[in-house]
Amino acid sequence: MDLKKIPAGQSLPDDINVVIEVPQGSSVKYELDKESGAIVVDRFLFTAMHYPLNYGFIPNTLSDDGDPTDCLVLAPQPVAPGAVIRARPVGVLMMEDEKGIDAKIVAVPHDKVAAGYSAIRDVSDLPEPLRNQIRHFFEHYKDLEPGKWVKLKDWANVAEARRIIEADAARYA
Repeated sequence: MDLKKIPAGQSLPDDINVVIEVPQGSSVKYELDKESGAIVVDRFLFTAMHYPLNYGFIPNTLSDDGDPTDCLVLAPQPVAPGAVIRARPVGVLMMEDEKGIDAKIVAVPHDKVAAGYSAIRDVSDLPEPLRNQIRHFFEHYKDLEPGKWVKLKDWANVAEARRIIEADAARYA
């Protein structure tokens, strides 16, 4: 997979592409090897947990931690690692880990990809139990890994998600 050929989106910051690395429900942390294009097993989660949403990154972006911008995508089912899904950001979970600031954009599928998400305009529109599951996962998924830690800050709205996407796309360019 040549990531340089996959744009960050069709109309940033509201229409983004997300390369999925980990399907929702997985307890295996996969990562895309940027040089070979192979999906590799980074690690099996040390905790008895699984990813609550599809997890990946926005290509051709560069976040504060030196990696592409992380993104979670709510979808009706797991999406295969390596697949690119067109999505729309709705908010961001602000957090920090052993590498520094680590914002997690939360998105829903674009209307042309999946029906039923058009009413979700902001992270506050997500059901509270789902927000709590996402928060709980990221608070604890590194608990048993030596030398790793996570500190969650709070949810931020869609305007902040858009600002982060624009800044990370500009930083990459």
